Amino acid sequence: MAVYTEVAEGDLAAFLSRYDVGRLLSYKGIAEGVENSNFLVRTDGGTFILTLYEKRVDRNDLPFFIGLLQHLAARGLSCPLPVEPREGSTLGELAGRPAALFTFLEGMWTRRPTAEHCRDVGRALADLHAKSADFELVRPNALSVDGWRPLFEGCGTDADKVSDGLSLEIATELAELESRWPTDLPGGVIHADLFPDNVFFLSGELSGLIDFYFACNDILAYDLAICLCAWCFEVDGAFNVTKGRAMIEGYDAVRPLSDRELEALPLLARGASLRFLLTRLYDWIHIPDTSFVTKKDPREYLRKNRFHRGVASVADYGFRRQGPSV
Repeated sequence: MAVYTEVAEGDLAAFLSRYDVGRLLSYKGIAEGVENSNFLVRTDGGTFILTLYEKRVDRNDLPFFIGLLQHLAARGLSCPLPVEPREGSTLGELAGRPAALFTFLEGMWTRRPTAEHCRDVGRALADLHAKSADFELVRPNALSVDGWRPLFEGCGTDADKVSDGLSLEIATELAELESRWPTDLPGGVIHADLFPDNVFFLSGELSGLIDFYFACNDILAYDLAICLCAWCFEVDGAFNVTKGRAMIEGYDAVRPLSDRELEALPLLARGASLRFLLTRLYDWIHIPDTSFVTKKDPREYLRKNRFHRGVASVADYGFRRQGPSV
């Protein structure tokens, strides 16, 4: 569920009166996502998304998120655009939560990504990186390499209840990543959570990117590594080399990757898979089974991490540079 806070019709109508969007016709909760409460809102002026920011989201980060969407939309990236009220701040308050209204993006996310989907996502990710290069606000990535050990320590010995020997396996991998994590690769704003349910397609074409609430500043190629983890594995756990090649080629066609970035990509993918393994493991251990949150099995990302550990070079993802290297 992604509706943690209920909204009364009268309160919503009063909130909407700040905007030139017309009269409220209907609204309903959206049952996807894990961080905030989201509602599909229809008025006689159009269709919108209402987001209520829940306790897991730091209020101090909201100017970064909203400003980034405004920045990207102004440069032609298809993403939700915050609707400006007639007066006052874009960020309001509803049902005791910070709240904002956004434009509605047409499209649906794909549950069966193809290689062409992956190529399109690679292009879109590189486009996001290029168009956010001059965004002035900065938000450090709390879930980058420095944040993994506290998560791991918060799991304690309960990790072994999920999988025998998991605690030692994570400790070994974490120590190696901490010692080898690159510090000299190009950085900037990354999405950090561009999973299939955050990419919309319409009539076979990529129509937009959503859910920027993990966006932050970090290594750009790390964002690509996250996408390799999220898009290029099959249901049986096998890595699809055709999808991997298409995704990297799509990215490289828009923002050419340097030799150093390509060399680092397998290590970055190990880090990306460990990050999601740890956050899933932490939630698996700490969120009660009676919670509204649907917990995700951390073992999926354990298997992905093991695959990336066996990758010798980016060629194992299907990518070979054609022509002069950068």
